[in-house]
Parts: sequence; structure tokens; C-alpha cells
Amino acid sequence: MRIPKRRALITGVGHRRGIGYATASLFAERGDSVFVTRFGAFDRERPFSQDSDIPWPSLDADLSNALAPARIFDAAEAEMGGVDILVLNHSFFQADDLQTVRPEVLDSHLTINVRGSVLLCQEFARRHTGDWGRIVFLTSGQGLHPMPDNLSYAASKGAIEAVSLTLAGALASRGITVNTVDPGGTDTGWMSDDQKDAWAAASPRGRIGTSQDAARLIAFLSSDEGEWITGQIVRSRGSA
Repeated sequence: MRIPKRRALITGVGHRRGIGYATASLFAERGDSVFVTRFGAFDRERPFSQDSDIPWPSLDADLSNALAPARIFDAAEAEMGGVDILVLNHSFFQADDLQTVRPEVLDSHLTINVRGSVLLCQEFARRHTGDWGRIVFLTSGQGLHPMPDNLSYAASKGAIEAVSLTLAGALASRGITVNTVDPGGTDTGWMSDDQKDAWAAASPRGRIGTSQDAARLIAFLSSDEGEWITGQIVRSRGSA
């Protein structure tokens, strides 16, 4: 199988245990050029921030800034000459529910997770040439079951799924596919041991997902073999 070299931009690659890092690694292994973004101010607050050495060209970018998407694409184009694959892996998260949700936290979820993603897709579409392109979003399980303790996050990810479907129709004639991956419960460093045990016990496979599980699906959707798949929410949850 011949896979031509592509140029991939992946957002939210802040540490080595995440889906973004695993995806970038797979792309690099198959010969693609890789450029990643991170948000240091947010990443440093995570418990796994010490595991943050990233081997690819990168840009620290705050997607709450409406000018960030253009700046990101300027940097990616300067490094790689263009972008063929856009993986929207970044995500703002702060737990809340109907009683505790605050306007500024809801706004942050919608601004970073939704507006930031839409504006990145806009830059991709504006600058894209040729008849081959791939966009992949990441979502969660809010479309399968309630997430009452993550109200703002669930709202933003639900919006992402709607955006993905809409963009798939808008960009299909240009050879650009748009899909969303739901990786289910994935061990990217945020789970406690008790959470890992609970997720594994609830899974028919008896384990939780890994970043590599999600990355393999993203890599497939971002290949020539994925050209007929677009507008889909693809669940990679091990039947959980």
C-alpha cells in the first residue's frame, strides 16, 4: 500500500500520553510531516505536565484568542508549506453541572472547543489547494448517555458533532472529508486508579482505551483508504 507524504496539523499536543501525541507519532512513522500546537498555560496545570517534551515543530497557542487560528496556520505553512490533514484534538475542560455552571466557564468551553475549531477549519478551507484533505474532530460520549457533571463540556462537544456533519457536506466537493472520533474512556493520564478500574469493569473488553487505539482510527480516517467516509461520528469505545 503506497501512502503519499502528507502534511498534518494536530492541535492540543501537550504531553506524551495523549491522543494527539500518539496520532502525531503514527503520522510521522508513515512519513507525513507533522506540526503541533499546545497551550502551555493550561498544560502546566495538568498532573502529567512534566511529560511534555514534544519532538515535532510546535507553536504555543491560546485558542480563546480569535486571531490564534490564522497564526497557527501561518506557522504550519512556514514549516511544512501547507496543511493537508487537520486533527482538532485540543479541548478545554472544567467540570460543572446545572447548579454550579458559571457563564465564564461555559463561555470558555464554547470559545475554545467550538469557536476555535470552527475558525481553524475556516483557515484550512481558505488556504487548502488540491482535491485531497482530511479533518478529524474529537468528541466524547455525550451523544450516548447523559453527562450531568460535565454540562459545559458536553454542550461544547455536542456542538462539535453538529459542526462536523455540516462541514462534511460543505467540503465534500473539494475532496475534503470531515469526521469525528469518539474514543470513549481513554487513559491519557487524567484518570485515577479507581477511575481506571471502574472504566475497565464497565467495558466488555475488560480494559480502558489507549491513546494508540484512537490514533489508529484517526490515522485511517486521514488516509486514502478513508476517502469514502465523511460526516460520521465514529465510535472507538471497545463496545463500552
